[in-house]
Amino acid sequence: MLKVSASPHITGNMSTQKIMLLVIIALLPSLITGIVMFGAKALILSVACIAGCVVTEALCRIIMKREQTVSDLSAALTGTILAMNLSPDLPVWQALIGCFVAIAIVKQLFGGLGQNFANPAIVARIVLMLSFTSNMTTWSATRFMTDSDAVTGATPLISGDASYIDLLIGNTKGCIGEVCSLGLIIGGVFLIVTRIISPAAPLAFIGIFAALEFIAGNDPIYQVLSGGLLLCAFFMATDYVTTPITTKGKFIFGLGCGIITFVIREYGGYPEGASFAILLMNIVTPYIDNFTAPKIIGAVKHEKEAE
Repeated sequence: MLKVSASPHITGNMSTQKIMLLVIIALLPSLITGIVMFGAKALILSVACIAGCVVTEALCRIIMKREQTVSDLSAALTGTILAMNLSPDLPVWQALIGCFVAIAIVKQLFGGLGQNFANPAIVARIVLMLSFTSNMTTWSATRFMTDSDAVTGATPLISGDASYIDLLIGNTKGCIGEVCSLGLIIGGVFLIVTRIISPAAPLAFIGIFAALEFIAGNDPIYQVLSGGLLLCAFFMATDYVTTPITTKGKFIFGLGCGIITFVIREYGGYPEGASFAILLMNIVTPYIDNFTAPKIIGAVKHEKEAE
């Protein structure tokens, strides 16, 4: 007997759970470095974010009487990315509010994984930034800084006094997961080599941003290594759900993110603009998809009937 079923009829061995797991693995070099640099408070905050997102998703699925989805690891990934976007000094209860915003409001309220219009972790970070600005912009020194540096102060993106080596290894003030640029680069390359992400968006994002910084007379290498640009470029501008489908669309998306980030950093009152840039580009993603949609071979374009 022939069995009739909906397509696809041939599937690969790459599941949602496996993709999420590989992205989490790619995040570990930078996350672990951040925990080593900032100590127990960073570890506690990271665990709280991951647990908060997983528990929130489980409760939402129970309340909505829908199939449980925590096993696909998407909530754990959101919690990991959110933690990496937070100051290590942020109170845990405020981080948990971010978990609720990311999972309950941005993700589950719109139907769950695949239905959200924006990256949950980015929206949560922006909400926390606008709600708890002081705590979100309180930066403590790492455990390996000298006594003269071991005070709360500006990030290297603001102060401009960090060395390339410190920016690469994470011995700077900043968010838990953005300080170690080398770890982020290793994780991004891992995702590209394993074909989990396309290089189009990250390369366009970083490339156009660096070019604009060079034209503006700034040090493009320092600007790329500072702040959350690499974290956003490799791990948030490549989200399957909220970014364009085609390679051309991803490239346009990356260009838009890089230009907006440059404008915010150079002319805005907020030193870090990568999160806002991605959120804005998330909103226009459907239009980019329509613009870059491949033409159907053999399709006939009907002319409008004459009135």
